[in-house]
Amino acid sequence: MKQNYNDDGPMLQLVSFNKLLEHYDEQLKSKNKFLADRAKYILEAQAPYPELREGFNDVALLEKHKELIELILTDTFAPMLTNNEIKAATTPFENNIFNSSDRFKKILSEAGDGFELEIRNLPKDLNYIMKCTVVLGFYYGFKMDFRRPLFFDIPDANGVMRHYRILYNADFMEISPTENAKELTQSDVDELLANFDDIELWKEKIPPHSFISKGFVIANMFDVTAEQSISNIKSTLIGNNKRGNEDFMDNFQDTFRSLFNLKTINVGFTGYDSKTNRFLKIYGKGIESYILKGKDMESCDSLLCEYSKGKLLGEMSTYFAIPNVEKIFKISEGGQPYENLHRQGIKSAILAPITDDGVLLGVLELVSNTVNELNSVNANKLDDVMPFIVSAVIRSIEEEENLVDAIIQHECTTVHSSVYWKFQEEAKRFMADELVGNQAVFKEIVFKDVYPLYGQVDIKESSKERNLSIQKDLMIQLSEINTVLDVAFKAHKLPIYEELMFRVNTYLDEVKEALYTHTEQAIFDFVKEEVNPVFKHLKETDAKVAPFITQYEADIDPETESYYDHRRNYDDSVMEANMELAALLDKKQLEAQEMFPHYFERYKTDGVEHNMYIGSSIANDRKFDELYLSNLRLWQLQVMCDMENKYYALKPKLPVKLDVASLILVYSTSLAIRFRMDEKRFDVDGTYNARYEIIKKRIDKSYIKGTNERLTQKGKLAIVYSQRKDEKEYMRYIKFLKAKGYFTNNIEIVELEGLQGVTGLKAIRAEILYTGDKDTKSERTYTYEDLMEELKS
Repeated sequence: MKQNYNDDGPMLQLVSFNKLLEHYDEQLKSKNKFLADRAKYILEAQAPYPELREGFNDVALLEKHKELIELILTDTFAPMLTNNEIKAATTPFENNIFNSSDRFKKILSEAGDGFELEIRNLPKDLNYIMKCTVVLGFYYGFKMDFRRPLFFDIPDANGVMRHYRILYNADFMEISPTENAKELTQSDVDELLANFDDIELWKEKIPPHSFISKGFVIANMFDVTAEQSISNIKSTLIGNNKRGNEDFMDNFQDTFRSLFNLKTINVGFTGYDSKTNRFLKIYGKGIESYILKGKDMESCDSLLCEYSKGKLLGEMSTYFAIPNVEKIFKISEGGQPYENLHRQGIKSAILAPITDDGVLLGVLELVSNTVNELNSVNANKLDDVMPFIVSAVIRSIEEEENLVDAIIQHECTTVHSSVYWKFQEEAKRFMADELVGNQAVFKEIVFKDVYPLYGQVDIKESSKERNLSIQKDLMIQLSEINTVLDVAFKAHKLPIYEELMFRVNTYLDEVKEALYTHTEQAIFDFVKEEVNPVFKHLKETDAKVAPFITQYEADIDPETESYYDHRRNYDDSVMEANMELAALLDKKQLEAQEMFPHYFERYKTDGVEHNMYIGSSIANDRKFDELYLSNLRLWQLQVMCDMENKYYALKPKLPVKLDVASLILVYSTSLAIRFRMDEKRFDVDGTYNARYEIIKKRIDKSYIKGTNERLTQKGKLAIVYSQRKDEKEYMRYIKFLKAKGYFTNNIEIVELEGLQGVTGLKAIRAEILYTGDKDTKSERTYTYEDLMEELKS
């Protein structure tokens, strides 16, 4: 048997009928002649086989004495009850069953040949400890309440899992010590009570085979499938993120099948939004909605008939059973929800409203492919489980709302995880003030003495490229308008068409020359107010011109209401580049946070920019040292190079082949940052610290002193600073990274032209080495010029 742990248990278990035979010994003295004669008959039959009293562990003897054992056990297994009682004779906590009622035999037979009986959740170590508690009670006299429910899980003839609670009758057991038994004191027992999980300690105090157990137990079993199913449903629904669990719906389906004793029923869920009066799909692994039939959402009015609506949404909302879907589908002439159920081959169904204080939250769906299998009678089985389902749905809604809030916070605000603790502290103080009746004010969050780091990977000449794409699109659109007007003028010779063509050509000449700020809007207004009405008229009245207008309209983007081809390519290129660069930066940032916690934010413009602040006030419970600032600066240098490499690996795949240039701003003076409640973001605090923001906003437009050369150049990383010590520090980092293949020997130090309100800035410009295709594991590196040649080839 699978769970026979007799070999190394605390008790050597011998099958013995001595205690039961002693009862027959007493009955020999009975004045009741029938009882005395019957006892005599049983005792005489047993007498030639003393092992039945003395005990044995040879399993073969159970089969050898099978008929005699049945005779001895006649009084404990009454023939009149054998088809009703579920019971068996066995050794405790094991499966050495040697006599059982006919009903139990039938249950095991229906389970199938491959089924092996096993006590649920009784691992080897726990089995040992349970037997030890029996020894402590029977022999040592220390009473321990270790009673716990034991179960057999046995499938029935239809494959539905049934659950049977086991209750042991140990009246026929004897326990005696062997030479391995130890004397135990109250101190020993106290130690055992404090160390339930320490199996080695239990084996030390009560060693294996230190006792002999003689006798047998009678296992009385009761079918508790309904109660167990309800408990399983409750357990299944307790906990978080159940919908994301692969096994959630499989387990849920099986539990309902056991509850209804129906093998083939399926379970579904549909959510309900009372604000819009719509049913909606519940998202989760394996969760189906049978009344929605694959749709994400549907109006309640179109999904339910008046009768079903009254059942589910009425004041007395209750279960809506459909025993014969096909029949009512025909009667309703294809009405809902019967049509959706019928099309899925569903023959019977129960729709159960999930309500809280009279408000519908959703619908539990039970469906079957058999007529009448689900009906208004067995629908009442749901009474015991609906409270748990309602509680789970309410909790799920709350979790979803919290998750939505978390996503919004993550995507739309900048409360970074490194500073979240400060917001929590302030929120708790805010709630405490409210609870005691004080005027609650959420104070501004300020972090003092933090060091800033700023970096950007910016698209070069983005404004020029954007204007060029707009120019091309406007020229194409105006040319196509001209084509249509030319066809219309030749057909009708109306001067107004010629005048419109003149104005279109004027706009064309203007756009070819230069794109001014007002030009795009002027052309948009001209097309919308004057060209489109003419085209509409022509389309309705002239069948020959209409195809040209249809072709023109097919090229117009419905969202922008204009030609949007080159601009789309530009926008897609910028969006794809930003997405890839931001993803890389976010991934690398997680590693940097592990080194030392710091505030981080990044945002996308024509490129990707990021701010970081590091200091003891942000670190909360960690001691800050400037070593961590140096480490973050070195990390930032590496990541900027990685982002450049990422972009130029992506560039050949982009519709518009743009270039990027990177910049880092070094600022050695600590400053304070304050969370701006109105803007939901951090900003530097104080007039003096504002100098940092001024530099940050203007630095990428700066020029090399005495030249017309911009600081930021493709293929080079610019590091802007103002202090000599910063120059030494970063030259040291560049030397190190050059040895690792990040930079070439082309490194220069330049002085910058003064910015408005800022002077004395210098910069290091280091030429970046670009790696080859990582997929081919190339170790080759390139300068920017080499890289461009490589990409061309």
